[in-house]
Formats: sequence, C-alpha cells, structure tokens
Amino acid sequence: MQGRSGPLPYSPPTAENADNISVKDRPLLLTRDFGLVWSGQLISQIGDGISRLALLWFVYAVTGSPLKTSIIGLLQTIPPIVLGPIIGVYVDRLPKKVLLITSDVLRALLIGLIPCLIPVESFTVTVLYVLVLLHAIATAVFGPALTAAIPAFVPKTQFTAANALLQSTTSLGIIFGPALSGLGIAAYGSQEVLCLNAATYMISAGCLAWVRFKKPASQISARAARPTMLQDLVEGFRYSVVTQPTILLLTGTAALYTFGTSALTALFPVFARKMLGLGPIEVGYLWSAVGIGLFATSIGLLWATHWTLKDRMLLITGSSVLSGAALCALTGTLDPYIAGLLMGLVGCGMGAFTPIAWGIIQELAPKQMVGRVLGLYGTGSMTAAIGGISAFGWITEQQGPETGVLGIGLVLLVTALVAARMSRASAVH
Repeated sequence: MQGRSGPLPYSPPTAENADNISVKDRPLLLTRDFGLVWSGQLISQIGDGISRLALLWFVYAVTGSPLKTSIIGLLQTIPPIVLGPIIGVYVDRLPKKVLLITSDVLRALLIGLIPCLIPVESFTVTVLYVLVLLHAIATAVFGPALTAAIPAFVPKTQFTAANALLQSTTSLGIIFGPALSGLGIAAYGSQEVLCLNAATYMISAGCLAWVRFKKPASQISARAARPTMLQDLVEGFRYSVVTQPTILLLTGTAALYTFGTSALTALFPVFARKMLGLGPIEVGYLWSAVGIGLFATSIGLLWATHWTLKDRMLLITGSSVLSGAALCALTGTLDPYIAGLLMGLVGCGMGAFTPIAWGIIQELAPKQMVGRVLGLYGTGSMTAAIGGISAFGWITEQQGPETGVLGIGLVLLVTALVAARMSRASAVH
C-alpha cells in the first residue's frame, strides 16, 4: 500500500475555494487559513511550554515524589482514553471551528485565569489536579478537531507537511516555553507562571475565529439521515480495525512509542534534577534542547510529504533508533552540555512519528470519518501512555532515575523494530 494517492481531480474555482485553489503552488504558511492556524498554535504552544514545566515543578517541589509528579501526566491522558471515541463522533458531526474556539477559551480559564484567582494558601496539589483534568478534557477535544480540520484547507499531497509545520509550533513552544518558565519560576513562583497561559489561548482562539473551515459536501447532504452515536462508533471501529488494517498496525506502533515518550515528558524534571542536579532554569534550557531537535525534524519532514508509506515508516524506524540510543547514552553522563546535546538528538528522533502518523490517517480515512479514526487512535496511544507513565514513575521511584531513562530508551528501540516490520508489511501490500 502506498502512502500517497494519484493526482487530485480538477474542480473549477468557486467562491468557496478560490482562495485556496493555488495552495499546491505556494508554501503552506502563505495561504491565509493555514497561516492563521499556524500563528495561533505558535502562541498557544509557547504558553503550553511555559505552563507544562510550571505544573510539574509545582507538584514535585511540594511533594518531593516522582510518583505524585507523574500523576500530572496520568490526568492528561485519562480524557483521550475514556472520551476519545465519543469525542471523535462529535468532531465528525459538529463544526470544527466552534469546537476549536470553545476548547481554547476553556483552556484559558482552567490553566490561566483560575490559578491567578486562587489564593496562594488555597492553591494545593489537589486543586491543581482537578484543573489539569478539566484542561485535559478540553485539550482532548481540540487535538482531534484540529487534525481532522487539516483536509479542509490543505491538499492531500501536503498532509504530512502541514502536520510537520503544526508540530514545529510545538517544538518552538518547547524551545522557548520551558526556558521562560524556568526564569519565571525562579523569579515569581509556579502559580504566577501559569497565569500567562490564559492570554496565549485567547490569542489562538482569535486567530481561529478568522479561519474559514469548509464542510465536506458528503457531511452536509447526510444530515437528514444521521445515524445514532453507537452506529457512528461501530462504523469508525470497523473501518479502523477491519476495513483498513494499516491504521490498526499504526495505532499499535503508536501505543508502544507513546508508552515511552509520555513517561519521558512527565518525569523529565525528576530525571534532570536527580541525575544532573539541575535547578528550574537549567531544566528549562535542557528541555528546550529537545524542542530544537523536534523543530529540525519538523522542517525536514516538509521534504518527506510525498514519500510512500513504506519510506515514511522507515523514517520512523531510524528516528526511534536515534531517540532510544541517545536516552541510553544519557545515563552515562553527568555533563549538562553533553546531556543537552543528547536531548537534542532525542528531540530529533521524536519529531518524526506524529506528523507521519497523522498524515497517514488523513490520507486513508474518508473526510467524514477522520475524527472517529483519530479518536480511536488516540485512545490506543493514550492507554499505552498512562501505562508508561505509571510504570516508569514506579521504576524511577524504586530503582532510580538512571534505570527509568534506560528503560524508556529500550522501549523506543523496540518501537523501531515494530515500525520496520510495518514498513515491510506495507511494501508487500
């Protein structure tokens, strides 16, 4: 099975698609709609990068427990697991623009405005856990809605490139966010740093308000005979498991990959503080090195958007080997500069999987079913993530951070083997 299709059929320009008709001939950021989406995501991802370290640092500073710190990661993965398939149905049914803007406004309130209004003595770890869980529910809606909306204003041949450019906003958020967060934590404290995120989410919502989301004609004409939610769920499950087994294989590979990377993200401040003795500012800079590597790979993927499925899975194989080997090497150094270089390589390796996986789903799934397929994909990968965070949180607390990092590296090396096998299977089909 190939990862790209033949030329798209020609359709004459209309008032609805005239602005985007020449998108194939222009860089994606020069199109009006994609440029607005990218700009909004850049601002909100920098805010996320600032708040992510502040959340983890607050819990670890108060409790001193790696296991309790990892609960933040667990709470962020529960909504996609429990609600993912149902969210997928509503992403396919409801206007994506409304879902995206509403999600951004809710996230601004939950992790931005509310922490500012809570008195310092009342801002306990329990309160933070509740806010993180509600924030994660809104994020569980936002992610699939944004990914499912990509086919509305990006041609099929550029899906991987669009996903890579959106991931570049994540990497830029990782580059600048943690460094700014570390400075903010040192100067003002974790609670005050969280307040900045409210403004970034509202800017993102403002950008999305100007984006034109076009509904597929098949969705509009099907409203009169809309199936029940259960029928929609069954249809999406059947397509992902039976009709298109490539998506099932991809979801399994993603589950293994997320088992390791989610644990790394959730426990990173613990690893850096215990293994290298770093403070919040240095931890922020070290995590920014991951963002630099992630950004480099995101830009590199712009040239891989036309590759076949086999070649893109081979790219995932090589990048997983790079991340796994770099993490294994990290356990053997105490030099923060060498650690920064290794974390940059980890970021390079981590940058390939998600844009490629999303691009494959966007290519294979019908437009009216992308949300459901992404919901099931997210449920599988996030279920693995919650297992990885729990397992490595316990391993790190019982056996030490070096054992935890080494274990995550080995998981990524196994991911490379699975991706290589999937590449061979796709070549046969």
